[in-house]
This record gives sequence, C-alpha cells and structure tokens, in this order.
Amino acid sequence: MSGAEEIGVLILKLFVILASAKFAGVLAEKLKQPAVLGEILAGVILGPSIFGFIQPGGEAVLTFLAEIGVILLLFEVGLESNIHQLLKSGLASLLVATIGVAVPFGLGYYYSIAAGFSNLVAIFIGATLTATSVGVTMRVFSDLNKVQSEEAKVILGAAVIDDVIGLIILSVLVGIVETGTVSMPGIGKILLYSVVFLVASIAIGIRFTPFIFRIVHALNIRRTFVISAFLFALALAFVANKIGLATIVGAFAAGLILEQTQHKEHIIERIKPVSNLFVPLFFVMAGVYLNVWSMFEPGIFHLVLVILGIAVVGKMASGLGCVRTKARRYAVGLGMIPRGEVGLIFASYGLTTGLATEALYSALVIVIMLSTLIVPPLLKPFVK
Repeated sequence: MSGAEEIGVLILKLFVILASAKFAGVLAEKLKQPAVLGEILAGVILGPSIFGFIQPGGEAVLTFLAEIGVILLLFEVGLESNIHQLLKSGLASLLVATIGVAVPFGLGYYYSIAAGFSNLVAIFIGATLTATSVGVTMRVFSDLNKVQSEEAKVILGAAVIDDVIGLIILSVLVGIVETGTVSMPGIGKILLYSVVFLVASIAIGIRFTPFIFRIVHALNIRRTFVISAFLFALALAFVANKIGLATIVGAFAAGLILEQTQHKEHIIERIKPVSNLFVPLFFVMAGVYLNVWSMFEPGIFHLVLVILGIAVVGKMASGLGCVRTKARRYAVGLGMIPRGEVGLIFASYGLTTGLATEALYSALVIVIMLSTLIVPPLLKPFVK
C-alpha cells in the first residue's frame, strides 16, 4: 500500500471512529447513560470482537491521538476541580475518599494474590478498583434536584480527593513497572515525588501564571489563551514523565493551576471543542481492545463477578466515613460506586505495559461499565 493510500485509509478510520463515537454517545445519553459507555461500545463494535474494522495496536497514529485525549481529559478534570473546595471538603469527604481507596485496593489485591496472580498484577488490579467517577451519581442528584444535599456535597468533595489519590497511585504503579521491583523504599520515593510535584507545581504555577497570561494577553492573538493553556498542560505532562510520574498527573496539575486564574471559564469554554474531538478517541480505542469473547475463557466470568463484588462492597464501605455530617452513609456509599475515566486509564495502562492480559483487561473494563450501569436504579430510592 502506497503512502497516499495509507493516509486515505487512516482518514477513513478516523472518520468512522469519530462518527460512531458521536452517534453512540448521543444514543447512550438518550437512554440516560453516560456517553462514555456508548463510546466504549462503539469501539467494541468496530474492533475485532465484531467487525474488525479497527485492530488493537494497528494504528500508531490513532493510539497517539487517544493519548492526547487522555491528557486533555485530565486537564479538564483539573480545571473543573477546586483547590479551595478540596481544602474545605471536610473530615467526612476526606474519610470517605480514603476508605473508598483503601478498601477496594486491599480487597482487590488480596483476592488477586489468592487467585494466583503475581504481586505486581495484584497491585495493578487493586489500583484499578480505587478510582471513582461521580458523573453518573451527580446526574441522579441533579435529576431529583438534590445537588445541594449533604450527600452530594460529601461525594463531590470525596471525588476530588479520590482523583488526587488515584493519580498518585497510578504514578506509583508506573514507577514499579519501570523498575520491575516492589519495595517500600521505592514506593515511598515515588509517593514523595508525586506529592512534591503536585504541591510545588501548583504553588509555583499559581504565582507565575498571571504574569504569563498578561504577556499572552498583550500579544492580542485570537485563541491565544486556549493554545497557551494546552501547551502548559503538555509541558507539565512532559515534566511529570521525566521525573518518573504518569503524564496525566502533570495534565491534572496544569488544570488545577489554571482553575485558580480569572481565565478559567474562558479556557474551559474554548478547550471543550478540542477535547470533544480527542477524548472520545480514547474511549473508542478502549473498546477496541475489549474482547467480549474472552469472557468465555475459563475463569473469566467468575473473575468479573468477584471483582464487581469487590468494587461494590469496597465503595459501599466508604460510607462509613460520614462523620460530623447529616449525610446518609448508604447513599454516599452507593454514590461512590461508579468507576469511569481514571479506571479506564488504569486498565489501558495495564494492557499496554503487559501487566494485564487481553482477558484481564476485558474483565476490568466490563466491571467498570457495570459499576456505572447499576448505580442509578440503586441510588434513586435513597435520594428521593
């Protein structure tokens, strides 16, 4: 195939992926489900599980664009977080987030060891179960006009803390994979690097970004702010990668820094169209790598049921952290169950590094999807 033909095929694949992602995402939202579920299913349909139009690892360009999507996704998460809200989230949110990370990780790790997985893979499975995505939960609260309820406030505060802890855990996992050894000094070193990087980048960034944006404003070039913001996210992602952390930690830190500027709303408004183009690519590619037929391999269906049980029980336990608040523990626990974007990033990282087999990856993605689907019908009776 000539170079021109290869470009033509790539353009066709990109068109089909984006069109399918948009259609499936809109359809999912019509069914009152997150667009991400539709985008993953679009990937399953386009991938080897059904049509085989897109092959896992077949297009390096698509994989690269999906990685840009991940960086944009975490940059947006940082932009939409609030450092002051994080600091004021209170004891209940802190405890809910901490328990909601520790219990699923511990249960996932010890089950994996008992099931015969290696120590490193067990850490990966436990880590994947720690992430929480409360978009589905907040949709339920919003539909019932309960966004200002005590439960919603605790869950929102816990979600921000959960994101920070989850990204630190991912950085630890990246460091362990790169060194190939699991040692307490090594883990402690990566933990220290992660915390220092986040704190230092935010502290320095908040101090100097106003000066940088004054220069950008003086240039008076159309769309300069959003381009500068994206370059800033890429720069911090690069720095994070260079010191041995996950690139998305840098993107998240960039978002947290710019959240403090007066240009926050302008950046969010202008970055949305860009992220709406690239982020669905990541979710579609996550679906492409999901092999539904692997569910018929010996032990995989049982693995899905057990991991789903751990995912539910582990997050339900987080409700025990509701102290000094009127928030109902079972409602908070249910609200913390959905996994989402960060969980998929964990799973994808495990697959690309060889930590997860195709079957294990598929099992984890199915658990993430099921944990998102089961929450609305379970939560609504307790929120009304």
